[in-house]
Amino acid sequence: MHGGAGTVWTGLPPGLLRMRRLLLVVWLGLLALGTGLLLGLLAGPAWALFALLPLASMLWGWVLLGRNWRSWRYTERADDLLISRGVLWREETVVPYGRMQLVEVTSGPVARHFGLASVQLHTAAAATDATIPGLDPAEAERLRDRLTELGEARSAGL
Repeated sequence: MHGGAGTVWTGLPPGLLRMRRLLLVVWLGLLALGTGLLLGLLAGPAWALFALLPLASMLWGWVLLGRNWRSWRYTERADDLLISRGVLWREETVVPYGRMQLVEVTSGPVARHFGLASVQLHTAAAATDATIPGLDPAEAERLRDRLTELGEARSAGL
């Protein structure tokens, strides 16, 4: 890890995991119900057992969402922001403060309902653009303001 021993990492809030798991249960639950009813009525009761496939996917997705959520973290370092994520394929994005062109906070209707916002970082090189999803709106705004301030200071050469 690039962070080093003294690095303080910040993980994502549990609200993001709750939101994603609720969406998983709603969508796959509706799919299982629809599959069971449709196949049960059209092909017979034995075919309705295919509704167990979306339910099995729901259990698998529940575990995977938890692992993915735990893998996300970020840290503000002296010269850059480091974002780390991924379970099987670990990905680290380093965003130098001086290269940031735009930092924005976004929140769609579902995220707003759960009290969540995302911070999107845009840099001169599209390859280093990054997003930190599912933050508390106050933390997202604090991070936006802090990163904007640091970016302006670095680009001014201070």
